[in-house]
Amino acid sequence: MSRRKSNSMAPLALGPLRIITLSIVCGLLSVGGTYAQNASQAPLWDDPSRSGDEGRMFQEPAGPLTMEAAIRLALEVNPTIAAARREIEASEAQILQGSLRPNPGFSYTAENAGRISRSSMAQVELPIERGDKRAARVAAAERGRDVAVSDLSGRQLKVRAAVMAAFFDVLAAQELMALAQDSVTLARRATDIAAKRVVAGKVSPVEETKARVAEAGARVVLTQAQSELRNARRRLASLWGNSSPRFSEAQGNVDLLPPMPARESIEQRLGTSPLIQRAQLELERRKSLVNVEQSKTIQDFTVSLGVQRREEALQEQMRFGISIPIPVFNRNQGNLLEALRREDKARDELVATRIALTSDAYQVIERLSARRQEAELLRVEVLPGAKSAYEAATIGFENGKFSFLEVLDAQRTFFGAKSQYLNALAAVHRAMTDLEAILGQPDAAASLEPKPPGSR
Repeated sequence: MSRRKSNSMAPLALGPLRIITLSIVCGLLSVGGTYAQNASQAPLWDDPSRSGDEGRMFQEPAGPLTMEAAIRLALEVNPTIAAARREIEASEAQILQGSLRPNPGFSYTAENAGRISRSSMAQVELPIERGDKRAARVAAAERGRDVAVSDLSGRQLKVRAAVMAAFFDVLAAQELMALAQDSVTLARRATDIAAKRVVAGKVSPVEETKARVAEAGARVVLTQAQSELRNARRRLASLWGNSSPRFSEAQGNVDLLPPMPARESIEQRLGTSPLIQRAQLELERRKSLVNVEQSKTIQDFTVSLGVQRREEALQEQMRFGISIPIPVFNRNQGNLLEALRREDKARDELVATRIALTSDAYQVIERLSARRQEAELLRVEVLPGAKSAYEAATIGFENGKFSFLEVLDAQRTFFGAKSQYLNALAAVHRAMTDLEAILGQPDAAASLEPKPPGSR
């Protein structure tokens, strides 16, 4: 009984070979622990900013707002830019994952368990990667990060262009509201003058009625202008996530026009366009993915090392093995062919993007030139005459030389010309922001400064 009892406890004894095997296991597990420790250093689930972000709203400071401040606010807290930054963080995690080696394995088997003739075997299995698979994975993940960085730059450029367009819409809406307020003020004065003349018996009461109708129409236009200004302010503030604007006014000169870009620099800037750079990076990423699939055509193998113990003979034997797949059917040919075709697709998309952007850029330039000429023509030739006629009719009406209908007609002409001028200015700025979205920001900071109309 004592011998059987000692034999039943024999599997717990550590022979020399078993000690070697367990030492190898502990060493391999320590390598895996090192990788796990490196992976835990990446803030993938411990990021404090992930909690409590829902519903967060940023509010700009109260007071006047400049275009530079609006752009800075939007670039800091715009939700789409924040999402692009998250994509870069995710691509960094892909690089980390691609750098990790396959995990080792441990297996234990027992035969005739509970009998004196039982045998047991413990072994460690270590996968060995061939074909530079890990380097190919890391390179593909790095190209993915480059694409994510390019997407972030593209979104920043689009947000900047959207802020510039929305900011000018606010400037134009403020100008239109000021015109509408002047119109209401004039209409009230006309109503008062007409009422006094009716009392004095100089004009018919019909003139007073016409004046009051014109005043009501001016108040309607003012209400519409105020509504448009509120909407323009909300559109601008929404670019930094605020649905209730706090700024008092947009501060800037509505008459300043962006410079006309030189046609010689268009081709040069097209080569560095963010959209073309993004297509080029996507092509490089597809090439890296082809390398990943190509590396998978080289078969890996698994090395095993273990100890087998026979209880009946009280012997331990070292076991060594190697397992190699035979690539008879699956040689990863389908995935490799798919990666090659997607590389061809990315190359075709790069060519298509370059052609489309070139065409779009020149169309925008033509639109920018035409609208700029329209704005300058209105500013130089139309507005001064319309304003002079309006002021002369107003003074003549106050002195009793013109009727209110003549003043109203001059007023409509001037306000219509002013509105057309502001619309032309808005079209110029929208065309300029569209061009910057295609070409990217110009290299020289001075070229970003607006210039007075008429300057070249």
